[in-house]
Amino acid sequence: MQSFEQLAQRFQQYFAVDHFPASTPTLYNPNRYFLQLGGKRIRPVAVLMGNELFDEINPDAWKVATAIELFHNFTLIHDDIMDEAPLRRGMETVHHKYGNSTALLAGDVMQVQSYDYLNRIDVSYLQRINNIFIITARQVCEGQQLDMDFEKMESVALDEYLNMIAMKTSVLLAASLKIGGVLGGASKGNTEHLYEFGKSLGIAFQIQDDYLDAFGDPSKFGKQVGGDILANKKTFLLIHALEVATDSQKAELKQLMAENPADKVEKVLAIFKACNVDTWANELKDKYYADAMNHLDEIAVMSNRKGPLQELAKFLIKRDY
Repeated sequence: MQSFEQLAQRFQQYFAVDHFPASTPTLYNPNRYFLQLGGKRIRPVAVLMGNELFDEINPDAWKVATAIELFHNFTLIHDDIMDEAPLRRGMETVHHKYGNSTALLAGDVMQVQSYDYLNRIDVSYLQRINNIFIITARQVCEGQQLDMDFEKMESVALDEYLNMIAMKTSVLLAASLKIGGVLGGASKGNTEHLYEFGKSLGIAFQIQDDYLDAFGDPSKFGKQVGGDILANKKTFLLIHALEVATDSQKAELKQLMAENPADKVEKVLAIFKACNVDTWANELKDKYYADAMNHLDEIAVMSNRKGPLQELAKFLIKRDY
């Protein structure tokens, strides 16, 4: 069994090729720029780990992992446009560097290329894996639309936000693991537990992401700290703060969101801390982490084969970037 780090290194070597044609460089160079920014490669490596949990890595797993990574990067390019984000991984976002129109097309063709890689796998797996991929892609888009819808709503319930996060963030990790299990010959029951492991872990991951956006070290996080606050995004932190804040704190939060003063981030963070939002977020993250580990425990393979996934889960919820 290989660790996440070992598989990530192998995937990086496999992925380090030019995925785009030489023609139309004004379209494809923005994607080359974006991919060279790197990233944690969690989702494609999850495909490999899901496969190796049950059997030796199927050669098709590398193609699917590449498809997953390209699809994920497509969503990031478009997310950055919608969020008007200036930075991604500490560097200029594609739309900031090349303009919105080019970034839209670059994201589109990144998605097209992901389906091209998916179509290269053995036909005996193609329909089942393609079905998982298509359902997941649709859910990711639904989650992103809900995220935008929530920005226009005065209040969002925690359950509504959890549903949005499950679709926007968690299902791609869950599907990556499940597809890996399919390629490894896992039973239906095992692949479902693997999916639920990934889904709960993905929610814990997003809670940590929301936390780092507010309380992280900008030199490590690679994004503009407080970006969600500036954009008035309904995050786990803001939703809980509005649920537990005093009337005066709620009034101040709503005023800050409406007026966007220069010191908005600083003042919102002060309210978050006064409401113990940081402690609550860590407790909620731990709850979803425990649920993920329960599903991993239920998978019917030798316990020593689960070690790499256990280590990955610990890394995702304890990371500071």
